[in-house]
Order: sequence, then structure tokens, then C-alpha cells
Amino acid sequence: MIITSQPTSTPRNCFSTLFLLPNLKKYNFKKRVLTLKHELGGNCRLKPPSRNFRVQALETEANQLEAAIAEVSRSKSQYADLIWPSPSDEIPFWKREFPSWDISTSDPVDLQKDSDPMHIVHVTAEMAPIAKVGGLGDVVTGLARACLMRGHTVDVFLPFYECINKQNIKELTLANTYNSYYDGSWIPTNVYRGVVLGIPVLFIEPSNNFFKGQSVYGGSYDELDAYLFFTRACLEWMQVSATQPDIIHVHEWQTAGLPLLYWDMYQYLSLQKPRIVLTIHNMEHYGECRQEQLSKCGLDGSTYATEEKAMDDRTIGHNPERLSLLKGGIVYSNAVVTVSPTYLKETLCSGWLSATLIRHRDKYFGILNGIDTAIWNPATDAFLPAKFDANQIEGKKICKLFVQRGLGLAPEARDSAKMPLVICITRLVAQKGLHLITNAIRHVEALGGQMVILGTAPDARVGREFEGLAELHNQGPSIRILLMYSEELSHMLYAAADIVLVPSIYEPCGLSQMIGMRYGAVPVVRKTGGLADTVFDMDDQSNPEMANGFVFEGIDEGSFNWALDRAFSYYREKPDEWRGIVKKVLQMDNSWNNTAGKYVDVYNSVRVRDR
Repeated sequence: MIITSQPTSTPRNCFSTLFLLPNLKKYNFKKRVLTLKHELGGNCRLKPPSRNFRVQALETEANQLEAAIAEVSRSKSQYADLIWPSPSDEIPFWKREFPSWDISTSDPVDLQKDSDPMHIVHVTAEMAPIAKVGGLGDVVTGLARACLMRGHTVDVFLPFYECINKQNIKELTLANTYNSYYDGSWIPTNVYRGVVLGIPVLFIEPSNNFFKGQSVYGGSYDELDAYLFFTRACLEWMQVSATQPDIIHVHEWQTAGLPLLYWDMYQYLSLQKPRIVLTIHNMEHYGECRQEQLSKCGLDGSTYATEEKAMDDRTIGHNPERLSLLKGGIVYSNAVVTVSPTYLKETLCSGWLSATLIRHRDKYFGILNGIDTAIWNPATDAFLPAKFDANQIEGKKICKLFVQRGLGLAPEARDSAKMPLVICITRLVAQKGLHLITNAIRHVEALGGQMVILGTAPDARVGREFEGLAELHNQGPSIRILLMYSEELSHMLYAAADIVLVPSIYEPCGLSQMIGMRYGAVPVVRKTGGLADTVFDMDDQSNPEMANGFVFEGIDEGSFNWALDRAFSYYREKPDEWRGIVKKVLQMDNSWNNTAGKYVDVYNSVRVRDR
């Protein structure tokens, strides 16, 4: 059904990334080897770790280090001046100065523009790289850039979090000051304009304490109140500035209150042209809301306490006061999108919101996320010590050795047993399969491989568990558990990895497997959500042309181990086939250039045409 009017209803860390800094200074490679030998000394032990990186240095044979590095020097003379890292370096290798890298100039020149451009506004709590906590930020940036390249006008509305590094925003200026309503008062609010990776961004900064703090989430303010204020402030700015976009695209529970405000308030004022699209990135977060909280933004919260509108169905019969912003957003949006076709099917079959989604099935779409292939490009990535692509893959070996050296992992010398490097870059939360990740540490080590985990644990209990694992494993030659997030290091790890691990219990889409493949890392994933839509098993004889990784279905360690065992077997015993997989995944196109067209189709199905 094509909707062109009001929808049918009963009316954590903020990372400053992509620093643009001067080129690396040159360094004599042979001198570095001599320095390394001196550091190793008679017992072949590296210097103690610096305060920046608490991994103790690896005990290994100096000739093994030299053999691996000398092979690089002989085979590729252009790496003779590369500054090889050490775990004893005062500045960790992922915090070095990097060359300038302006991806906004990396647009494909042959991309055909859409014939009927429109004005699209994204209202979001996250945006990569300036306010990125998870995949939401990547999706907003990637989709916005893709639509810009297709010829559309795109703006992003973002809270002006105190933690945002303003140096990462170009052309930042105060556009205006206006008032927006909250809890009986009109709050003076600044709106700034800036450009991030070529995308125009409007930053909303209220004069109260909303969005203050050193991280995107977890400030001293009530997040639900703050995001309700933010969504109304965006609509208020459109009204006072006479901005009438074709599409207002909202994301997740944080901005799911906007459709209610639009259709029950601003559509009766001056904003009559826009139509609303909601993307649900993860159904786990509902935006639980009390009636009086919703009333603070100017709506009558009691009006929405019905099953047909925004009542949280889990409270029926015992707590009728609670609402769900996400449910209200589903009901009031003109179109609802989730981030993969398989996740759409899963959400229709289970979960308390499934009944609401079934009622609105005619406006519910599953569109697989993409990745921004200008940001994630091993042929141009400024963070990599060596560049590579499917036709010139030697640079990936350099990246692996570089990361091994920097983290104090045993390098893979020519005559040593082959050691595939497995990476897992993730938030350490239950959804991601924590028991399978901890099992992977043991199993990879038992198989004689290496593993690096990079991520943060929002839950203190989980954090303590992984801190204990880090204390246990980080002194050895094969496992590194890094409880932090670094955009720069994540790029290097993807480039270094042989295998990227995504053992999620459920995964609406997943970007890690796509990014990993973009950098030649073969995915090992659980068959769920978007993982099932992007990774197909090497041993599935019914679909050999799609085969690009290793898939398991259970949530038990045995099922996971079976997939990882097969990946290790291919790596060690079938090197020609392994190289074929690596080349295949490097050539796969999971870019937003493909998937953005499906979003444009949804936009066109609900937009109001100028008469």
C-alpha cells in the first residue's frame, strides 16, 4: 500500500576519530631491527609495557621476528622504511599521527543520479565518526552519503553532545538561536551548522543540561526526556526556518516520538509536506516511557495509552501507565524499515512488538544495511601500514605482521605452523554471544591460532569478567583482549585479520562481517538476521556460487567450534581455496550504493509530490 497522508492509526563512549594529521615521518627499517634485538637482549624479552598499553611483551625467538620482517623487506622494498611498532612503544601504534584522509572527495564519478531528487532529513542520536557508539552511527552516515551522491539534498539533525570533538566538524557556525518547548517552558536553543564527511549536519544545543557529559549516552540527565526534547526541537526548527523536507527519517527509539509530534501537532501547524520513515536498528530497545514524560514535550500522554497507539503491551493488566516510543513510532510513521530481510521475518514471528508489526505489515520493509566503501577501503585507508585490494593482496600480509608486532603476538615466520588471526570487534553484550566469545578464546588458542577482541562492556559485571580474561591471556603469545574502542585500531585489525568472528545470538544486520569481508577477512558467523543474508557456508553444496564464509546455527559451543574448526582446516590444508575465498570476499559489493536505492524507493512510495 502506498501511503501519501497521515498513517492509519487511532489517533556510550564518544570517540574523536579520523584525525587528519601530517604524514608519518620515515624510519630506517634496518635500524629498527637492531633496536629490537637490543630490546630483546639475551632472554629475548621485550621491554615492559608502557602506561598506554598494558600488554606484557612476548617471549619469543629473535630470529623468528627477524625472519618474518626480513621476508617483508626482501619481497617489497617499499616497506623498508616502515615504522614497525612494538608493545613497548610509548605511543601505541594506533595512536600515531596519520596522513590526511578526506573521504568526502572519494565519491564514484560514474554513479548515476536519481531522476527525481528530494530533500531527506535524518533525525538521529548517533552519527559516525563524531558521535558513534554502535552500528547506528555508521548506517546514518553511510546512507546519508549515498543519497547525497545520488543527487538528493540531505541534512542530519544531531544533538550537540558536549563530548563531540569540534575539530572533526568542518565549517562549524552558529546558525541561529530559537526557543523549543519542554515541560511547561520554552527553552533557548542554539542550532549550529557544520559538515561531517561531506554531509551537512545541524547540531541542536539546548541551554539546559541535556547532552552534557563525556559520552554520548550516560550523562547526568534523563535520556528519554532529552531525546523527546530533541525530536520536538528538530520539528520546531523546521517550522521557524520554513524548512519542508520531503522525508523525515528517524532512527531507533530515541527519535521514535517524532512521528507522534508531527502528526498530532506540527502537521496542523505549518509542516504539511514531510512524510515520516522510521528505521528500527535493534528491536531490543523499546523506549519505555511514562505518560507524564510524553506530556513534557507538549502532547497529552494519556491519549496514547491504548493498544492501537503506544501502550506497552507488556504492561496490560498490571501497569497501564507505561508507553513505548518505538511502538508509537511504528504506528505513526508512514513507512517502517528494519535492517535486513531475515530480521524482518524474525520480528514478525517473535517479540512483543510482533502483533503491532503484523497490523502494519503493509508499510514494513526489510532493507539490508550497507557499508560506506569510501570509509572502509583497504586500497586507500590512511590507517593501514600497507594498502591492498583483490588484485594486489600482498599489503594484507604486511598489515597482519604489523598488528602482530604492535600487540606483541608471535609473528608467522616462514617455517612456523600457520597461525590464522581471528578478530572480534563488538560491544560486549549478551546479544553478541558472550559465552561463544569466551569459548572462542580457549578454542582458538587450543587450535594454535591467534585472537584479538576489541570492544567495551557497558555492564560492569561483564567488564570485570573480561578484565579477568585479559589478565589471564594478555601476557601470552596468542590472545589479546582490549577493553576499549578505537576507530583507527579497528581498521588495522580488519586489515590484519584472516577470520572475522560474529557469533551473535541475534543480529538485526551486522556490519562487522561486511567490513571484515571488505578487508579480506573470512567471516565465521551464526545464522541469524543480517548475518544469514550476507554470509553463506563454504560447505553448502546447494549454493556454491554464494559461498563466502563459515556458518553455524546453534547457540552452543559445539556448533560454534565446528564452524571454526572448518575455517582453520581450510586456512591450513587448502591454501589455494582459502586464497580464493579471500579474493572473493574482497570483491563483494556490500556498499550503500546498492542498498540506498531501496531506501529511495520507500521514500518515493510515501512522499507528497508537488502539484
